[in-house]
Amino acid sequence: MTDRVRIVLLFGGRSAEHDVSRVTAVAVARALDPARYEVLPVAITTDGRWLFADAAHRAIEAGPASLPSAFEVEGELVGGLGELATGRPMTAGTGLGPVDVVFPLLHGPYGEDGTVQGLLELADLPYVGCGVVGSAVGMDKVAMKRMFLACGLATPRYLVHRDGHDAAAFADRVEAELGLACFVKPANMGSSVGVTKAHDRAELDAAIADALVFDEWILAEEMIVGREIEVAVLGDDPPKASLPGEIVPGAEFYDYSDKYEDGAAELLIPSPLDAERTAEVRALAVRAFEACRLEAMARVDCFYDDHRGFLVNEVNTIPGFTPISMYPRLWEASGVSYPQLLDRLVEFAFARHARRSGRAGRQRDSR
Repeated sequence: MTDRVRIVLLFGGRSAEHDVSRVTAVAVARALDPARYEVLPVAITTDGRWLFADAAHRAIEAGPASLPSAFEVEGELVGGLGELATGRPMTAGTGLGPVDVVFPLLHGPYGEDGTVQGLLELADLPYVGCGVVGSAVGMDKVAMKRMFLACGLATPRYLVHRDGHDAAAFADRVEAELGLACFVKPANMGSSVGVTKAHDRAELDAAIADALVFDEWILAEEMIVGREIEVAVLGDDPPKASLPGEIVPGAEFYDYSDKYEDGAAELLIPSPLDAERTAEVRALAVRAFEACRLEAMARVDCFYDDHRGFLVNEVNTIPGFTPISMYPRLWEASGVSYPQLLDRLVEFAFARHARRSGRAGRQRDSR
């Protein structure tokens, strides 16, 4: 490695969360210590092209004060992960050079779901975050909830539907078994994209149709009247849980606008839970993390119902890192600053790569 760690921030992507990723990348670039890291921003366009974002790179090198609110997805076409892995120049003029570690900041499908993680494994590159299995399970809400139930973790009741089957019959089941109001969600999406609260049959039919725009698999979930509690988990073997936070939505539920636009939701950090319940939800978050074979980082979202106690709702393997995002704020409240958090994540990436590279069948190349 060079004197500074050369870290690729991989942002943008093909999913509906493309714009969220661009904002997240700026927040991470601002927090990485320029004395320790040379940040190389690589953008993925919505049509799948990989670009070295040279304008963003110049802004990063000029200092945090010069960074915009979101990186533009523009620049010179790069050659691909094979060239990243071998350290050859990407294309004439990019000057990307060798890479030490990759930080995927790709929310949603084609980035958070194990696809990019698999490419990075093939390229033999250290990368931040969960591996292929955990990323895939953590993205797919159907697989995730089945893991929760298999490991004895309580989760809200849900029903699953696949496109091409009878949507009206599915709506009938939802009304009969879950009741209205309920939530309808794409199985593979985050940031509340495609999520609708349906109060009556007409809204339910529309919600099913809307969710199917985003994914072939969708689920309907019972509405929980309770408190929304989130816990950040960091590390592996054993993972550590932060203090819990609590969300008081500014809208009818904690939607995309609350998370990334108007910031109307109230975030209580730490949550005003008593000591016993705080310990309980932190332990539950670690169990959910381990149930889904996660590594390095995830945010675990739970509900607290006065009658049923804590219910695990979902895990997020690439949680938001924007200034108003819960994951870094929870760790800050737990004594880990934003720059320290990023340092630890990079350390975990190198440690896992070294640990896995020594296994039989994982031959190293000659570089």
